[in-house]
Parts: sequence; structure tokens; C-alpha cells
Amino acid sequence: MNELKLGDVTVTRVEEMHGPIMPAGQFFPDLPSLAWQDNRAVLVPDHLGEQDDMVHVAMQTWLLRSEGKVVLVDTGVGNDKSRPAVDAWDHLQSNYLGNLASAGVSPEDVDLVINTHLHVDHVGWNTRLVDDAWVPTFPNATYLMPKADFEFWNPANNSGIAGGVNENVFTDSVAPVHEAGQVQLWEGGHTIDANLRLEEASGHTPGSSVVLLDSEGDRALFAGDLLHTPLQIMHPDHNSCFCEDPVRARSTRRRLLGWAADTNALVLPAHFSGHGALEVASRGDAFEIKNWAPFTRY
Repeated sequence: MNELKLGDVTVTRVEEMHGPIMPAGQFFPDLPSLAWQDNRAVLVPDHLGEQDDMVHVAMQTWLLRSEGKVVLVDTGVGNDKSRPAVDAWDHLQSNYLGNLASAGVSPEDVDLVINTHLHVDHVGWNTRLVDDAWVPTFPNATYLMPKADFEFWNPANNSGIAGGVNENVFTDSVAPVHEAGQVQLWEGGHTIDANLRLEEASGHTPGSSVVLLDSEGDRALFAGDLLHTPLQIMHPDHNSCFCEDPVRARSTRRRLLGWAADTNALVLPAHFSGHGALEVASRGDAFEIKNWAPFTRY
């Protein structure tokens, strides 16, 4: 099962790819190895390799149908793109658009694309290659992007940020949709409709955000990169190596996990493999996994 209903909103999980990505010690340099060992029963095999210490993640989109509109939350890595920092993503060929079609959505059907932040693995399918040019994949959509990230990753503003894991990303996955007039930059918060709103969640990147759902008594937190592994639920003060502001990332994670625990909200991170989403509960000064969502594991 890849679909569930939360109030008046239908949520569908659309996969791009999943599998091992980085060794745990590299991905989370300050998370003690003992924590991984103590939680292997929770993490293996969906989130940690059985025979090694490779962290497993998913690249996926949360497809929302709300108030008659089709909304995509994050767009993965994308095909055909030069990604020299990550071999597995370099000139990737995936069946993402086929998986989206299996969910009943064509690119022309999409009304709104939400990039929770502008990292490489959240904006890739913003564009696709047509006749050697990058064009918006979703021609009828408005793309909501956090203004702080747009300014931070724009090489015109910050020439020193162009390399690393985000090399080429602004040029091939952000600028073309902006030039097409399809980007709406926001800051401070943004109401999407009666069920959905965007909230700032900075730390991982300057403009990182989350989508909050509140509909007919159901609540959900589309958490972007607030979390990369379930271990951060039990150990919320530990960041990934990709967090730009570690202090703020810790504070934001605690605040939003606390809200999810207090309101019984379903937490849907961008990158969890396995069941993909979960409910959390407070446990002392940290949190614990209460229930996994009924999505089919992958």
C-alpha cells in the first residue's frame, strides 16, 4: 500500500530509488557507534545494512491531493544530471515519471511543487532534459521555494557554494523554473490551503522548511531533512554531516518532534526507507517510535 487518507488529504508515496548511501560514521560523524549497535533491531535492514554500517535511505516524493489540487513535496535526484560528488546519482536513469504515472499523475496534472529546501536530492525532477535544454518537468505548476535557500545557493550571490554535493544543482534544477516564471519564493511561513501550510525549519539549510497538515482531526509533518535515520528520534541532538547550522538544526528537530508527539501527528521524512513514515512519542528528554505507517516497505 502506497496511499493513505489524512482528513481530506490523500497522501501517496512515489519512489525514485532506495538503498545504501553512506557509512554511518561519515553520514553522522558525532553519533556514537554504540547507538547504532544498541538500535540495530529497529534499524536493520530498512535503515542500516545487515552486514555493514551503510545507512539506507529512499529518494521519494510525497504526492498530496488536497482541495482538488495535485501537490508534490520534493522531487528527488532527477535523470541525466551531472552529479560528480555522488556516483550513484551521476546521470541517473530512474523510472520516477513512470512511478508518478502509476499513481495517476502526469506532469501536466501537477498544480504545485514544494521544495522543502534546495539540496540536490530534493529538486532533481524540477526539470528534465529536452533537446539538450533543461525545462520545467511540471509545466502547469507553481514551484514553492524558500527564499533563504534560493539566495544561499544562487551562485550569483555566493560563488563559493557552487561545488560539493550541490554542484550544478542551481543551474540545472532551480534556475530554469525561475526563468520560466514558475517559482514563488516565500519566507516566514506560507499557507497553501485549508489543510496545508509551510513552516520554516532552518538549520539543515538556511531555508529548510516542513509542510504541516491539519485536516478533519488528522495531523502530519512532512519533515523534509529534519531526519535522515530513525536513530535521530532516539538521539535528536545528532545531525547529519550536511547540516549547515548544527545548533539550529538540533533545536528545530526537537521542536518539531515535540509538536508531532504532542499532537499525535504522522511524521513523513523525505528519506526513510521501510514503511517511510511513523508516529513518535516523548521519552524522557528524547523520543521513541510509537507506530510505523501502513505503507508497504521498501
